[in-house]
Amino acid sequence: MDTGTHVVMGIALGGIATLDPVVGVDHSTAYAVMLGTIIGSQAPDLDTILKLRNNAKYIRNHRGITHSIPAVFIWSFLITGLIMLFVPESNLLHLWLWTFFAIALHVFVDIFNAYGTQALRPFTKKWIALGIINTFDPFIFIAHLIGIAIWVLGAHPGYTFLTVYIILMAYYIIRFSMQRRIIHRLHKLLPDIEQVIISPTMRFRHWHIAIMTNTRFHVARSINGEIILQDEFERIPVPQTNVIRAAEEDDNISAFLSFSPVYRWEVDEFTDHYEVRFIDLRYRSKGYYPFVAIVQLDYDLNIVSSYTGWIFSEEKLRKKLELIPD
Repeated sequence: MDTGTHVVMGIALGGIATLDPVVGVDHSTAYAVMLGTIIGSQAPDLDTILKLRNNAKYIRNHRGITHSIPAVFIWSFLITGLIMLFVPESNLLHLWLWTFFAIALHVFVDIFNAYGTQALRPFTKKWIALGIINTFDPFIFIAHLIGIAIWVLGAHPGYTFLTVYIILMAYYIIRFSMQRRIIHRLHKLLPDIEQVIISPTMRFRHWHIAIMTNTRFHVARSINGEIILQDEFERIPVPQTNVIRAAEEDDNISAFLSFSPVYRWEVDEFTDHYEVRFIDLRYRSKGYYPFVAIVQLDYDLNIVSSYTGWIFSEEKLRKKLELIPD
């Protein structure tokens, strides 16, 4: 989820924690727990600072080790210890339990996005991405804001947010049901499907779809229950030529390939260089595929320039990278 949603979820958990008999009667513990749930709800996304280095590091590592099983415990111990330095009279056990729950909930809800997490590390590095909830879901965010407003108006925070979360559980079930119906329709439309990757949007009934069959890639959208096929590409395995192998040594390309489950590739030869491009098919927007990895190599197969990330026009890509002109 986005940062704002994680913040309001931390506040909500701090409110629910008042139902804990120890937290509910001890102001110091309640204050410490609120700090723990808010900080804990943000902690796994500390790896966002990797963007300051480059997109390749960020793509390869974001929601990776910081969202793993060991990290949930490490974050909870560190945050609890830090808060105890400032609020030593709070109940250590209950502070740790609610902080741990906030961190675990952060990782859990991120699984439902199309981006996903490596939440089962160290057992597997597989990305778990259920593709049910958009990274920013207006309904979820607004539901939390309404809960906070009701709390401010004087309602009991525990029962208020418990009600909000029961509603949100029903919302998740509805979203899951919607996704399953789309997949069922797709299998009727394209019987030879091998894999379907669905990415929800901020619009409740709009979904991005990437489909792999035995021989082709299909890009589609689902709008108000209707499947709209938009693009179709021949599914050609990436050839292991000298140019491709050299390109795959680049950090930007290798990061993209480690993350993207469905993409097509292009190799172009110009007067003085090669250009290799990988294009993620999950995020079609206005006829353009904005998530790409690109590398340019000279004829001696030395990497001249490369980039991976989100670019919404070819002109911006060229300016961003200062690539060799075509």
